[in-house]
Amino acid sequence: MDFEEDLRNSLKILKEGRVILYPTDTVWGLGCDATNSSAVEKIFTIKSRSDNKSLIILVDGDQMLERYVRDIPEIVFELVNVSDTPLTIIYPNGKNLAPGVCNADGSVGIRICREIFCQELIKRFRKPIVSTSANISGNPAPSNFDEIKSDVFNSVDYVVKFRQEDRQKHSASPVIRVEQNGVIKFIRK
Repeated sequence: MDFEEDLRNSLKILKEGRVILYPTDTVWGLGCDATNSSAVEKIFTIKSRSDNKSLIILVDGDQMLERYVRDIPEIVFELVNVSDTPLTIIYPNGKNLAPGVCNADGSVGIRICREIFCQELIKRFRKPIVSTSANISGNPAPSNFDEIKSDVFNSVDYVVKFRQEDRQKHSASPVIRVEQNGVIKFIRK
Protein backbone atom coordinates (compact mmCIF):
# COMPACT_ATOMS: atom_id res chain seq x y z
CA MET A 1 0.00 0.00 0.00
CA ASP A 2 1.36 3.39 -0.86
CA PHE A 3 1.32 6.72 0.98
CA GLU A 4 -1.55 8.09 -1.10
CA GLU A 5 -3.75 5.04 -0.48
CA ASP A 6 -3.06 5.27 3.27
CA LEU A 7 -4.18 8.90 3.18
CA ARG A 8 -7.38 8.08 1.28
CA ASN A 9 -8.27 5.21 3.62
CA SER A 10 -7.57 7.30 6.73
CA LEU A 11 -9.61 10.20 5.40
CA LYS A 12 -12.57 7.90 4.70
CA ILE A 13 -12.46 6.50 8.25
CA LEU A 14 -12.22 9.97 9.82
CA LYS A 15 -15.16 11.26 7.76
CA GLU A 16 -17.22 8.26 8.91
CA GLY A 17 -16.59 9.14 12.57
CA ARG A 18 -14.36 6.16 13.19
CA VAL A 19 -10.87 5.71 14.69
CA ILE A 20 -7.43 5.33 13.09
CA LEU A 21 -4.10 4.15 14.49
CA TYR A 22 -1.47 6.40 12.93
CA PRO A 23 2.09 7.72 13.18
CA THR A 24 2.39 11.28 14.47
CA ASP A 25 5.29 13.67 14.91
CA THR A 26 5.85 11.99 18.31
CA VAL A 27 4.48 8.53 19.26
CA TRP A 28 1.91 6.40 17.41
CA GLY A 29 -1.54 7.68 18.17
CA LEU A 30 -5.22 6.95 18.18
CA GLY A 31 -6.99 9.53 16.07
CA CYS A 32 -10.45 10.68 15.14
CA ASP A 33 -12.38 13.79 14.14
CA ALA A 34 -11.91 16.16 17.08
CA THR A 35 -15.30 17.77 16.32
CA ASN A 36 -17.29 14.51 16.35
CA SER A 37 -18.53 13.60 19.84
CA SER A 38 -19.27 9.93 19.09
CA ALA A 39 -15.80 9.47 17.55
CA VAL A 40 -14.20 11.06 20.63
CA GLU A 41 -16.21 8.69 22.86
CA LYS A 42 -14.77 5.74 20.91
CA ILE A 43 -11.25 6.94 21.76
CA PHE A 44 -12.12 7.05 25.48
CA THR A 45 -13.58 3.54 25.23
CA ILE A 46 -10.53 2.10 23.44
CA LYS A 47 -8.16 3.64 25.98
CA SER A 48 -10.37 2.71 28.99
CA ARG A 49 -9.87 6.33 29.93
CA SER A 50 -12.13 8.56 31.99
CA ASP A 51 -13.84 11.13 29.81
CA ASN A 52 -12.96 13.86 32.30
CA LYS A 53 -9.35 13.73 31.06
CA SER A 54 -9.04 15.96 28.00
CA LEU A 55 -7.35 14.99 24.73
CA ILE A 56 -4.64 16.58 22.61
CA ILE A 57 -5.49 17.52 19.05
CA LEU A 58 -3.35 18.13 15.97
CA VAL A 59 -3.83 21.00 13.52
CA ASP A 60 -1.93 21.80 10.32
CA GLY A 61 -1.07 25.43 10.99
CA ASP A 62 -1.95 28.85 12.38
CA GLN A 63 -5.16 29.29 10.41
CA MET A 64 -6.68 26.06 11.68
CA LEU A 65 -5.45 26.82 15.19
CA GLU A 66 -7.35 30.11 15.14
CA ARG A 67 -10.62 28.28 14.33
CA TYR A 68 -10.40 26.19 17.52
CA VAL A 69 -8.91 28.59 20.09
CA ARG A 70 -10.32 31.90 21.34
CA ASP A 71 -7.88 34.78 21.70
CA ILE A 72 -4.50 33.17 21.07
CA PRO A 73 -1.76 34.88 23.10
CA GLU A 74 0.79 36.44 20.71
CA ILE A 75 3.70 34.61 22.39
CA VAL A 76 2.36 31.33 20.95
CA PHE A 77 3.36 32.16 17.39
CA GLU A 78 6.91 32.93 18.53
CA LEU A 79 7.13 29.69 20.52
CA VAL A 80 5.91 27.56 17.62
CA ASN A 81 8.31 29.24 15.18
CA VAL A 82 11.42 28.76 17.36
CA SER A 83 10.68 25.22 18.55
CA ASP A 84 12.76 22.63 16.69
CA THR A 85 10.79 19.74 18.21
CA PRO A 86 7.05 19.00 18.40
CA LEU A 87 5.48 21.20 21.08
CA THR A 88 2.02 20.77 22.62
CA ILE A 89 0.52 23.97 23.94
CA ILE A 90 -2.43 24.15 26.31
CA TYR A 91 -4.60 27.14 25.46
CA PRO A 92 -7.05 28.69 27.95
CA ASN A 93 -10.11 28.72 25.69
CA GLY A 94 -10.87 26.02 23.13
CA LYS A 95 -13.89 26.28 20.84
CA ASN A 96 -15.77 24.32 18.16
CA LEU A 97 -14.60 20.94 19.49
CA ALA A 98 -16.44 17.82 20.65
CA PRO A 99 -17.13 17.35 24.37
CA GLY A 100 -14.22 15.58 26.03
CA VAL A 101 -11.59 17.25 23.87
CA CYS A 102 -11.42 20.37 26.04
CA ASN A 103 -10.76 20.19 29.77
CA ALA A 104 -13.54 21.08 32.22
CA ASP A 105 -12.04 24.59 32.53
CA GLY A 106 -12.32 25.06 28.74
CA SER A 107 -8.59 24.68 28.06
CA VAL A 108 -7.36 22.54 25.17
CA GLY A 109 -4.01 20.97 24.24
CA ILE A 110 -3.02 21.51 20.60
CA ARG A 111 0.06 20.73 18.55
CA ILE A 112 0.77 22.12 15.12
CA CYS A 113 1.94 18.97 13.40
CA ARG A 114 4.75 19.02 10.87
CA GLU A 115 5.09 15.27 10.24
CA ILE A 116 4.48 14.57 6.54
CA PHE A 117 1.63 12.04 6.88
CA CYS A 118 -0.29 13.93 9.58
CA GLN A 119 0.20 17.29 7.92
CA GLU A 120 -1.27 16.03 4.65
CA LEU A 121 -4.09 14.13 6.36
CA ILE A 122 -5.16 17.15 8.42
CA LYS A 123 -4.87 19.42 5.40
CA ARG A 124 -7.21 17.18 3.38
CA PHE A 125 -9.57 16.57 6.28
CA ARG A 126 -9.75 20.32 7.01
CA LYS A 127 -10.46 19.70 10.70
CA PRO A 128 -8.30 18.86 13.72
CA ILE A 129 -7.56 15.25 14.58
CA VAL A 130 -7.40 13.81 18.08
CA SER A 131 -3.94 12.56 18.95
CA THR A 132 -3.64 10.41 22.04
CA SER A 133 -1.00 7.74 22.56
CA ALA A 134 -1.92 4.27 21.28
CA ASN A 135 -2.14 2.57 24.66
CA ILE A 136 -4.60 1.69 27.38
CA SER A 137 -4.74 4.50 29.93
CA GLY A 138 -2.10 4.05 32.64
CA ASN A 139 0.20 1.92 30.47
CA PRO A 140 3.38 3.24 28.83
CA ALA A 141 3.02 4.96 25.47
CA PRO A 142 4.50 2.92 22.60
CA SER A 143 7.72 4.48 21.32
CA ASN A 144 7.29 2.79 17.91
CA PHE A 145 4.77 0.63 16.06
CA ASP A 146 6.14 -2.68 17.41
CA GLU A 147 5.25 -1.67 20.99
CA ILE A 148 1.52 -1.23 20.33
CA LYS A 149 -0.47 -3.88 22.22
CA SER A 150 -2.91 -6.11 20.34
CA ASP A 151 -5.94 -4.96 22.34
CA VAL A 152 -5.39 -1.41 21.06
CA PHE A 153 -4.44 -2.56 17.57
CA ASN A 154 -7.59 -4.68 17.27
CA SER A 155 -9.91 -1.90 18.56
CA VAL A 156 -9.39 0.62 15.76
CA ASP A 157 -11.07 0.86 12.36
CA TYR A 158 -7.94 1.43 10.29
CA VAL A 159 -4.20 0.98 10.86
CA VAL A 160 -1.95 3.23 8.80
CA LYS A 161 0.85 1.34 7.04
CA PHE A 162 3.15 4.36 6.64
CA ARG A 163 6.14 4.27 9.03
CA GLN A 164 5.30 0.88 10.57
CA GLU A 165 8.91 -0.21 9.88
CA ASP A 166 10.37 2.84 11.66
CA ARG A 167 12.21 1.34 14.66
CA GLN A 168 13.39 4.68 16.02
CA LYS A 169 12.26 5.30 19.60
CA HIS A 170 9.90 8.28 19.75
CA SER A 171 8.60 10.06 22.83
CA ALA A 172 5.75 12.36 23.74
CA SER A 173 6.15 16.07 23.17
CA PRO A 174 6.86 18.67 25.83
CA VAL A 175 3.66 20.32 27.04
CA ILE A 176 3.40 23.96 28.06
CA ARG A 177 0.44 25.96 29.25
CA VAL A 178 0.04 29.51 27.96
CA GLU A 179 -2.23 31.84 29.89
CA GLN A 180 -4.15 34.66 28.23
CA ASN A 181 -1.65 37.18 29.64
CA GLY A 182 1.25 35.29 28.00
CA VAL A 183 2.54 33.59 31.16
CA ILE A 184 4.07 30.19 30.30
CA LYS A 185 4.13 27.14 32.57
CA PHE A 186 5.88 23.85 31.74
CA ILE A 187 3.58 20.86 32.29
CA ARG A 188 5.79 18.11 30.79
CA LYS A 189 9.39 18.58 29.69
